[in-house]
Amino acid sequence: MKATYHKHILNFKRPSGTSRGILKQKETWFIHITSEGKQGIGECGILRSLSIDDVPEYEEKLRWTCENIQLGEKQLLQELIEFPSIQFGVEQAFRSLASESPYVLHPSTFTEGKEAININGLIWMGDETFMKSQIKDKLKAGFSCIKMKIGAIDFDTEIKLLKSIRKEYTVNDIELRVDANGAFTPQNALEKLKRLSELDLHSIEQPIKQGQLDEMAKLCEITPLPIALDEELIGVFHTNDKKRVLEIIQPQFIILKPSLVGGYAGSDEWISLAAKQNIDWWITSALESNIGLNAIAQWTHTLQSQLPQGLGTGSLYTNNFEAPLVIQKGALHYDQSKAWNVPYLQ
Repeated sequence: MKATYHKHILNFKRPSGTSRGILKQKETWFIHITSEGKQGIGECGILRSLSIDDVPEYEEKLRWTCENIQLGEKQLLQELIEFPSIQFGVEQAFRSLASESPYVLHPSTFTEGKEAININGLIWMGDETFMKSQIKDKLKAGFSCIKMKIGAIDFDTEIKLLKSIRKEYTVNDIELRVDANGAFTPQNALEKLKRLSELDLHSIEQPIKQGQLDEMAKLCEITPLPIALDEELIGVFHTNDKKRVLEIIQPQFIILKPSLVGGYAGSDEWISLAAKQNIDWWITSALESNIGLNAIAQWTHTLQSQLPQGLGTGSLYTNNFEAPLVIQKGALHYDQSKAWNVPYLQ
């Protein structure tokens, strides 16, 4: 068994705004395994400035992983506990290698093209005109759930945008989610949550920055709007620590990005712990290429969640890999008539 790694830079079709700045490119890495004439591939989807494993020795750890691939998946995952994106790449690569097709990691009615996954339409931050145009496009495309990133422009303008949607579409027509990416402060968060709650929103992701457990717990206890933890889960590696975060904060939801929380195994553990406290969840991609998105989507389908998932990021790039992943009427489909084209697998 041999393994190599490759770096790939994804270019956004349009610079995309978050509360942490404007994204024009996205760096990602691939682990490619070969064994007895078979191939496997996995994406290590690091997000610079957000991933806990955004460290100078990241490539060195990738090299070590490939040099020690014979240790096998289980031992590698233990060795890579502080590198969740590499953990996920390893999980994907081994499943890809073991499958009949390197692209079908979790065979199901989804990969057979018989069922789709309901997803939210993502509205990126920008000026009012840009955000309005995105909202119009998502509604025209048939999305019944829209997620809007807030916190980078004037809050009153964001409220105005949300009001304009609600004026035209009731809560029965469109489910609205917002993601603050930690943009509020403990001092102003509750007042902003009260204003947002008047707009019949489904939930808000990470209203204040992660690491403020007591402040977030107070918010979750009195919030008029359900709160979903996102960044709060990043860098929490051990079972007891995960349990502690959930027990202290007691959020209404958690959001799982496999690339940021230790892949399938890390996400499964969060889901199991959340279930014991009646905390619901959904899965979100973290700007991976279609390789990583495919791996997340196939696994997500096996979980059979009834909530819309955050898996609509595959069409963001000019140089993504051709894949059978297609969005139609607010759902992600696996179209078997479309072929994969990944240079690393030939």
